[in-house]
Amino acid sequence: MPDLALEGAWQGLVCGVDEAGRGPLAGPVSAAAVILDPARPLPAGLDDSKVLTARRREQLEAEIKQVAVSWAVAFASVEEIAELNILQAAGLAMRRAVLALNPPPDQALVDGNYRFDLPCPVQTVVGGDGLSASIAAASILAKTARDRVMVELDLAHPGYGFARHKGYGAKAHREALQRLGPCPAHRLSWTAVRDLCGLPPLEP
Repeated sequence: MPDLALEGAWQGLVCGVDEAGRGPLAGPVSAAAVILDPARPLPAGLDDSKVLTARRREQLEAEIKQVAVSWAVAFASVEEIAELNILQAAGLAMRRAVLALNPPPDQALVDGNYRFDLPCPVQTVVGGDGLSASIAAASILAKTARDRVMVELDLAHPGYGFARHKGYGAKAHREALQRLGPCPAHRLSWTAVRDLCGLPPLEP
């Protein structure tokens, strides 16, 4: 279970940072940054968002927001993903989230092994959402926020099933793309999306 041992190894305020939505065929990529108070009990059952049910994530989201010193969620759009590539767009969303924290952090713990350009020193943590409580909290906030966006996109662009698969490459989503073609929420810079829609490849 994630705890605050990693955070305790650093001086000052430490935020956990994680993203959601790097893999889908549609929708933005989201990121969250969370500063937890070591003097407050952690929400019971706090864990990596991927091992939690949607209902439990929503419950923990509310608890995290209540106990956190500061939290923020930010996005990078489909257009920014096309312009920057998905990795750099995820980093942009992370930077936006960290910049929105008040008070600002002295250190960031980031899930994974890529050192993004953030407005404070960065420590990468492979498997961090299962080790660090603040990264786990960030993973939950990023996931729940993005899921809500995909539900809204489902209303705006019916027929693709965004509310069910959240833009990932599920069979029903791939079939809808082949049947309906892309909508503005789709990542047309992605080869997989263009192939499913019968679109020509982008110029290198």
